[in-house]
Formats: sequence, C-alpha cells, structure tokens
Amino acid sequence: MGRAIKKSILIICSFLFLGILAKTTATQVQFPVQFTDVTAQSKITWVHDSAATEEKYLIETMSGGSAFLDYDNDGYLDIYLVNSGETPKYKAKKPIRNALYRNNGDGTFTDVTEKAGVAGNGKFGNGVTVGDYNNDGFADIYVTAFGGNLLYQNNGNGTFSDVTAKAGVSLGLWSTSAAFFDYDKDGKLDLFVCNYVEWDYNKNIYCGQQKPGYRSYCHPDSFKGLAQTLYRNNGDGTFIDVSKKAGITVELGKGLGVVTGDINNDGLDDIYVANDAVRNLLFKNKGNGTFEEIGLIAEAAYGLNGKPQSGMGTDMGDVDGDGWQDLFVTNIDNEPNNLWKNNRDESFSDITVPLGLGEVALRYSGFGTKFIDIDNDSDLDIFVNNGHPLDNIHLYRDGVTFDETPFLFENTGGKFIDVTNKAGAAMTRRYPGRSLSVGDFDNDGDIDLLMVNSNQPPVLLRNDGGNRNPWFGLRLVGTKSNRDAVGAKVKVVCEKGTIVRWLNGGSSYQSAHDRRILIGLGSNKIKQVEIEWPSGKVEKIEPSIGKYITVTEKN
Repeated sequence: MGRAIKKSILIICSFLFLGILAKTTATQVQFPVQFTDVTAQSKITWVHDSAATEEKYLIETMSGGSAFLDYDNDGYLDIYLVNSGETPKYKAKKPIRNALYRNNGDGTFTDVTEKAGVAGNGKFGNGVTVGDYNNDGFADIYVTAFGGNLLYQNNGNGTFSDVTAKAGVSLGLWSTSAAFFDYDKDGKLDLFVCNYVEWDYNKNIYCGQQKPGYRSYCHPDSFKGLAQTLYRNNGDGTFIDVSKKAGITVELGKGLGVVTGDINNDGLDDIYVANDAVRNLLFKNKGNGTFEEIGLIAEAAYGLNGKPQSGMGTDMGDVDGDGWQDLFVTNIDNEPNNLWKNNRDESFSDITVPLGLGEVALRYSGFGTKFIDIDNDSDLDIFVNNGHPLDNIHLYRDGVTFDETPFLFENTGGKFIDVTNKAGAAMTRRYPGRSLSVGDFDNDGDIDLLMVNSNQPPVLLRNDGGNRNPWFGLRLVGTKSNRDAVGAKVKVVCEKGTIVRWLNGGSSYQSAHDRRILIGLGSNKIKQVEIEWPSGKVEKIEPSIGKYITVTEKN
C-alpha cells in the first residue's frame, strides 16, 4: 500500500510539473498583443451588402470602405462605413445605406447616420477619405462610388451638407480610393481620386465556364483602364480638375489604392497608385504644380518577375528606420505582396522575399493594409485584410478560398515574422476582407483595427497589450499649413537612434485613418522631438509620455 501511495504521489507531481511547464511554454510563445473582437459589445450593427447577383457585375467585388474620424471634435474616433447600392438586377429588401457611428467614449457607438445626413446618394458606394478641405476645424467626408462621388461638408453641429455639385467633385466614373493632401503647399487640401475601369451594366460580359455555378467575375484585362483625377482646392468651396495640366493623365491605370507622401525627402508630397493588372504609378511632385510619372525608372511599377500584378491596397512608411519612406502593396493570390525599400535616390528595391513576406501570401488576396507599430516598440509592423474578389474561386483553384484569415507581420528588425495565429482568436477567423482603417478608438495608446468585409458585418478589433511600451501621441493643427497638417514629418531623436513618422494622405484600400500620430518608443530615451510642418517651418516640442497632446503650428 505504501509503495502504491508513493507511486500515485509521484504521478500526480509529474502531471503538475508538466502542467506548469506547458503553461510556462504557452506564456513564452504567446504574443504580447492580443486583438479582441469588440464589434458586438460596441453596438455596431451595420452590415455590408455586396448586392451580388448571378449576373456577376464586376462592381459587386470591390465595395466596402471605412474611416476612423473625429467628426464632432470630442477627442474620440468615430466610424464611417460605406455600403454598395442597388443595381438593375438587385433590389434590396431594405435601403442600402452608409453609416456614421458616434463614439460614446465608453467602448460603445451610437448610429447617428440619419441625424447627420450621411446615408449616401443612392450610387454604388466604394470607399471614403476624410479631410478638413475648408480649414474650418471640422472633418469633411468624401465618398467614392460607381456613377458619382459625394462630398459631405461638416456643418460643425453634428450634421453634414451634400456640397458635391457646388464643389465640382462628382466625377461620375468608377472611383475607388481617394486621398486629401496639399500637393502645392498653399495651405489647402487638394484631392486625388483613383479611377478603375470603363464598365457599365450594358456591357456586362460572361466570364468563366459555361455550367451552373461557374459563371465568374471577369478579369480586369477585359476592360480598359482610366486616368486618375487630381482636383486642386480653389479655397472658396470649389475644386478644379487639374489632372491633365499636372501630368496625372499621362498613363491610364486601374487604380485601387493610393497613398501620398514624400518619397525623396524634398518636402513635397508625391503620389503612389496601386493598379490592378497594370503597372503601378509613382508621380513625383516637381514643385511647380506638375508631376512626373517615374514608376518604371524607380523600379516600383512591377513585381520581381517584371510583370504587372493585381495591386489593391498600399501604404508608405519607414520600415527600416533609415529616415526614408518605403512602399508596400497587396496583391491577389498567386502573387506575393510587394515591399519596396527606398534606395534614397528616387529608386526602390523589392525586398519582399528576403524579409519573409513572399511565399506566405501566395494563397491569399490582400486588400486593406497599413504600416503600424502594434506593440509600440518603435518599428513599423504590417497588417493586411485578406479576402478573395471571386466568391466561387474554390471552383477554379485548389486551396484558395473566398474567406481568408488576415495577416499580422511583426517587424523584428531585419525580417518580418507572421504572428497572426498568436494575436487572438479573432485573427484566426476567415473573412472576405476589403477595407482596413486603423486608429486608437479607445485612446489607450495603442492602434486598433477596423475591417470591412464583403456582405458581412465589419469587425472592430481592440488592441489589448500594445501600450505596454512607452508612447506619446500628437494631434497636429496647421495654421500656415493645411489645418490637418497632412504632409507633416515628426522626427524623434533618441539615445539609440531616430524615429521618423509622416502624416501621409490616403493609404490602405478605400479607407481613412486616425489623423493623430502615435509614436511607440520601446526602450528608447527621447533626446529631442521635432516637427517639420508642410509649410516648411520646423519647431521643437516637449511630448507628454503616455498622453495625446495637440500641437498648433506657430505663425
């Protein structure tokens, strides 16, 4: 009996030890940042409607835009969501509408769409960009669509007015992503609009195999591309189309993503366009009101195989800490996403494969994407919202699905590591992903995520644990510069190096983002913080660690 008891105790102790060891091992491998799906508890009930029919209208594949914005200036990020619309073959059971959700400051949101007057104009909606185009201190909303875009002017009292006709920015094409930025540095936000292809309901062709269920959405090669559009802000509530004069129409594209920012550190914002199945475009700002398209000579037009890829989302940022902005583009399955390193001479090198971002994306289709510092360790990580454009892709390609898991790549200072499966249960679920907006909706000092998914509810992912490292946040207000300070550059000189962040225009896919700049410090100790305003003025500031502060440009 004594031996049996001793044996039982030994077995129990062994199991306890193994349990402790397993728990310790699990703790060691768990990623310190967990993203929690808080959509239901936040009381967001809007659902995207793709308006899908058996006609396979191409416009059904692209819709779904989103924005983080503070429309009422209460210091909390609100949410705007863009829906599709009815078609000749699709009549909705209830009205298809966009939605504006006001942030209550307690983790919940209230639908204020009808009160605000921003439900849409009945067109087939796609994306959104946000900017204070009239410098009155309130965020205005520009919605892109098939058949006519929409500009909502913020009245400053919780309502908006449709000023599209007065402003002259309807366009009437198939528009996707857009960006507010100040290309001529006159202190007023101009507007760049991506246009996709020439398409209409009367020219809808049959693609795919001729058998039940196999009709497919047509490849963009079946349609002619469009020139992109640049509107100059006249400063009186109107815009003028300067696309041809500025050199934007020199190349046709099939624009799906756009980001504006300074690629050569000359103080002027350039334009990068991710195109679908034709080469990407890089417009260098010449500083005289015109642009030069340099995508080919800059080697940022094609992938490694020298062929055009299916560019959808894009972003710009300094991923290697050298003070120069690099480029990232998401593509469809069977194509890697592209990370281009800035060579500091107006050229780029594709470093996708050596940095660990190549093969991992070959079975996925990336749409919305952003460079973000998810754990405030001072370097930029990458998030991608994945989802295939074709709802029956599984009939044509083994191992490829319509719903896909997103990507979260941690920057380890020389290589990116896929940590998606370690960052929370919500990250392991599959979504038909489209837009991605990023911002700190709960003001706790880390970046949260908002994903719009085709024909499904959006997903609001709260960042839990990303604020463990020291951080500070800046809300920049321009005076001589545009009030949103788009184009501003923040340089943080530390004991171990320098962190540089820019306030770029556009980025991701059909999305808008938190206009505040959040800078994670990791183990760095600050020596000096410097803001270079779009006007060219440079000033030093004292940040508040663990807080957001507003900095107004000095006259």
